[in-house]
Amino acid sequence: MRDVCVVGLGLIGGSVLRAAAAAGRVTWGATASQADAVAARADGFDVVGVDAALERARAQDALVVVAVPLPAVEDVLRALPEGVRLTDVVSVKGPVADLVARVAPHARYVGGHPMAGTSASGWAAGDAALFRGAAWVVAADDGADPDVFADVTALALATGAHVVPASAAEHDAAVARVSHLPHVLAAVLASVGADGGPLALSLAAGSFGDGTRVAGSRPELVRAMCEGNRGALLDAVDDALGRLGAARGSLASTGALAKTIEAGHAARLALRDRPEPTTATTVDLTSPDALEVLRDLGARGGRVVALDGTTAHARTS
Repeated sequence: MRDVCVVGLGLIGGSVLRAAAAAGRVTWGATASQADAVAARADGFDVVGVDAALERARAQDALVVVAVPLPAVEDVLRALPEGVRLTDVVSVKGPVADLVARVAPHARYVGGHPMAGTSASGWAAGDAALFRGAAWVVAADDGADPDVFADVTALALATGAHVVPASAAEHDAAVARVSHLPHVLAAVLASVGADGGPLALSLAAGSFGDGTRVAGSRPELVRAMCEGNRGALLDAVDDALGRLGAARGSLASTGALAKTIEAGHAARLALRDRPEPTTATTVDLTSPDALEVLRDLGARGGRVVALDGTTAHARTS
């Protein structure tokens, strides 16, 4: 099992460090947050300075996991020693890949993104079980190092996640709709409710709480996530605004919302009832078309569920 170095020990990075250690990996971490460093050490984890952590990763041929907000990624990349194995858990993939190509082209980089989290933050919010049953995107762009792709896949599987291969562009377009747009809509909904005054807030119940939960996340983290995926998020916002505009037009002209409500209800049921992928297949990660096959598998809702050397065992619908 490859050693793991995690840079950034907030909710996601702290959970990766815990989960990797629980899976039997040799782990250590680094963080710019003194509070998180003190708390992690108090919990028995090895936390050192960023430069020392990265040099140790080079010496031990470990996998470095960058788990800092997008605006802080460049500083970490500039500190990377030559030739390290590198992944990240940042919620956008295109901008990180561009930064790696510009700032740390010597790194052996394959991006990643676990689709798990809470509205809490910091080391104390982390949990070794956070990723169990979750999807973990591993970037399968052309030119990806198959050895590092296997490293990132193995780490994700070790945490209890399943792996969804996708290109950076495919990932960013998808999460704009199912992760970043919900943050924007939650912020708008929370503001609309608050503007209703004390009476509205005193009557707020389950639907308002569910719809605004992620608005409780730290604003600077939400901004980094959403603004970093500007292009794809604009497309998703335009789609949402078009649907809201149609709903308003229908409500104003006929008093009806049937089309909007029924379409949303059907979409939610489809999410709930989507079939689990059950058809077994394998992918040889050393084959010339492996990345293309993996991207197609992910686009069809498939997942990698196990890894045996360079053979990925997958399930498709």
